Amino acid sequence: MRSSYTFPVVEVVGAVPARTAYLIASGDLRPAANEMGWPTQVELERIVAEAFGRFGWNVVRGNEIDPETGHGFISGQRMGLDVFATIPPDAPLIVAEAVWQYSHHVLAGLRTHQGPILTVANFAGKWPGLVGLLNLNAGLTKMRKPYSTIWTVDGTDEWFRDGIRSWIETGTIAHDDSHVRPLPELPASPERDLGVALAGKLLRDKAIIGIFDEGCMGMYNAIFDDEILNAIGIYKERLSQSALWAEMLTVREDEAAEIGRWLLDAGMTFKLGTDPRTELTQDQLDLQYKMYIAALRIADDFGLDAVGIQYQQGLKDLAPASDLVEGLMNNVERPPVRSRDGRRVLWEGRAIPNFNEVDEGVAVDSLVTNRVWTAMGLDPATTLHDIRWGEEYDGQFVWVLEISGSVPPSHFANGYADAEGWRQGHMFFPAGGATINGISKPGEIVWSRVYLADGRLNVDIGRGTVVALPLEESLRRKNATNPEWPIMNAVLHGVSRDQFMARHKANHANVVYAPDAATADNALLVKAACFDALGLAVHLCGTTASVAD
Repeated sequence: MRSSYTFPVVEVVGAVPARTAYLIASGDLRPAANEMGWPTQVELERIVAEAFGRFGWNVVRGNEIDPETGHGFISGQRMGLDVFATIPPDAPLIVAEAVWQYSHHVLAGLRTHQGPILTVANFAGKWPGLVGLLNLNAGLTKMRKPYSTIWTVDGTDEWFRDGIRSWIETGTIAHDDSHVRPLPELPASPERDLGVALAGKLLRDKAIIGIFDEGCMGMYNAIFDDEILNAIGIYKERLSQSALWAEMLTVREDEAAEIGRWLLDAGMTFKLGTDPRTELTQDQLDLQYKMYIAALRIADDFGLDAVGIQYQQGLKDLAPASDLVEGLMNNVERPPVRSRDGRRVLWEGRAIPNFNEVDEGVAVDSLVTNRVWTAMGLDPATTLHDIRWGEEYDGQFVWVLEISGSVPPSHFANGYADAEGWRQGHMFFPAGGATINGISKPGEIVWSRVYLADGRLNVDIGRGTVVALPLEESLRRKNATNPEWPIMNAVLHGVSRDQFMARHKANHANVVYAPDAATADNALLVKAACFDALGLAVHLCGTTASVAD
């Protein structure tokens, strides 16, 4: 007897038209962000089409503008699969990003695409297109997918146009990476020995990072497999944000009120209003105080060494933002939280490293930073920042580093007295909640990023200086981005804007202060030695005075 089977129908996409590139735009998962960011995306696509048109090429969108949503972003993973099904697999492909994007919307299609891939962003502050670009690039790097990348302010610079020409002619764009060098063999020194000893302790005793849900905001690049983390002594405790919410409900009102009183006594101020839809309210703050207590108690339950809260999906529709909580955790001086039985103060006199948005590269970095800086007798308060934007000022390129509020108050000149709680933007944060807003103090920093490339952990590390700009200039920069978020005006030593953009494998960078340049140089050496002893590939970026070539 002959069996009857139903074979799948596979539609064959047509050939690629001559001198034609296809263009897609990965977007946000949140409809309001896509709708409000669409005009900026339209302008970027005009710039891209004009640049290709100069060389006789056409740019064709991979999908039409949706008449119902009014935008052409790929706004979900399923939509991404459907769009890629219509694009010739060997076509030259442009991924143009003018806003934040969820990389997993397009990664499946990019993984199997056979033609050359170009990622491009507008270098602007209002919408975080360049942040989305760096996130996508890091995801492509993690999955070992070849790509080229470029960026522009307005499309008129010859550097941008030359890059487009190169991609059209060769399928690649070469960038200057002369600022990067591998960590050399380190001679014996107290700093090297300390780094090696700290690595040995982590490998022997191990550490646990608590993950309140994984994969925040489509950040595929920020998820590290257990086998890779376990090899450096780090293990995951997988937790649910629903457990965090449940624990919040057990916190007493008087316990939450005590957190608020402590912050006010410390000098922190809050920009309060009455309309919870658009303004910060006391009810929102009270829930954030409960989240802070709940997070510490759960961390105590599981013996965690660091904590990451996804928040921006799921919990954002239920509770105010987690950023106030995260900034407090990252600070040594913070409101005390007692165990449920009241007998112990949890992590008294210590910071609890927080990896905002559950970025596991930040988890590794923050954990190591905390141990190195503590061993050196330094303030270990560290945070991640978005690589948000930047411009020349007084003859040097000054980066605008921002994050949504998880900056520790010790990063401000007067600590809590310089910290202001502003409501998170209602477009991204419907339930509100306070940031920890302020301008980071001038001083010496070590910056770094742990990322995945070639199937192993890597770290880029360098030195920088936070500069004191005139107040009106700092405010101009904040207003050009997100004025409710804390800002760091940073100069990276020996690294140009385009070198950093071409090299950096994440939307985030870790930063930590040292009291002076010499101490920062020594701390960088200890940290590099620790990472090296853990087995990471360590890359020195720019000028690093403490490590000889």
